[in-house]
Amino acid sequence: MTNRITIVQYGTRQGTKSDVYLNWPIYGRPDEPIGMDYFFWLVDTGEQTIVVDTGFSAAGGANRARTFLVQPREAFAALGVDPASSPEVLVTHAHYDHIGNLDLFPSSRVTMARAEWEFWASGMATRRQFHHSVEDAELAELRRIEGQGRLRVFDDEAEIAPGVRMVRVGGHTPGQSVVLVDTADGRVALASDAVHYYEEYEDDVPFAFVADLPAMYAGFDLLHRWEEDGTVRHVVSGHDPSTLDRFGRIADGPLPGLTARIG
Repeated sequence: MTNRITIVQYGTRQGTKSDVYLNWPIYGRPDEPIGMDYFFWLVDTGEQTIVVDTGFSAAGGANRARTFLVQPREAFAALGVDPASSPEVLVTHAHYDHIGNLDLFPSSRVTMARAEWEFWASGMATRRQFHHSVEDAELAELRRIEGQGRLRVFDDEAEIAPGVRMVRVGGHTPGQSVVLVDTADGRVALASDAVHYYEEYEDDVPFAFVADLPAMYAGFDLLHRWEEDGTVRHVVSGHDPSTLDRFGRIADGPLPGLTARIG
């Protein structure tokens, strides 16, 4: 299998565990500082590059006091991603830090779960806790993409390329999806925000912002089953600061210290 994954860190912030975990005081653990790193992912199939999420925009980061380590536009360019080649773009869910730069890919097909698209397109987000999680301009861009016929939606699973598949798990958002990638080092689950932190996943400590708590727990269970039965060898978190080191932070290259590779 020729698929290779590049994990790219483009931003960071600092918070506390009571900020990021749901009902943290009930666990009887100290409220410690915790970092949150921001990633997007690239899948090189040998024939094409698939972009998984696009990071937060300059406006989205500034509105939330996030720190850029590299602008996503510059990171894509440094890693050889040419928007003019119309790379496939996969959206794991439609929060600001995952769809903030869709406009960099004006001719790409964009794939996301139907439940995610319908939630945001219906206006339900304006009546629920998620209204703060996306910029108006980003929702407008999604609608523009849909209007141009470039949006592909799926119900439960979608085959993207040989050895690359999206699976909707829900939980964090209605259409939260993971991307399964077969590599030379085994199948990898790009969990995105189905698993923000490894502590969250390993200790069943849900993230603070959740659309469907039972579905979030079910997502943890599914990923654990996949690991236990060998379906998945590696789970890649969406925000854990240990992620790059777990998979081998690359010290040189075009983005020194900001990437890791699998496969």
